[in-house]
Amino acid sequence: MPSAFQIHDADNVATLLEDADGAVRVLGARPHEIQLLEKIQRGHKVALQDVAPGEAVVKFGVPIGHATRSISRGAWVHLHNLASDLDQRSGTLDLHSGAPTDTASAYV
Repeated sequence: MPSAFQIHDADNVATLLEDADGAVRVLGARPHEIQLLEKIQRGHKVALQDVAPGEAVVKFGVPIGHATRSISRGAWVHLHNLASDLDQRSGTLDLHSGAPTDTASAYV
């Protein structure tokens, strides 16, 4: 079974340790299993509980941003439903690559 890691007991997200689709074993602060609602790639976050719009997304025991829309338990947490409270440019980054989309390319 694929695994994810919850870093701190207060975290409402865990990070996938490998690509996963289906059930995942959550290791760390509160070991348990969770059913993913969609395929999530290694290194990305999964919601461990429902997160309401505007509610803090907590990783490392500290808020890293807030939900921009409802996030269900087992859902992928990324740029499409999370805004950083640390980096205002996060909303302009490409969903999959993380590359900036608000600046022109240096290559023509």
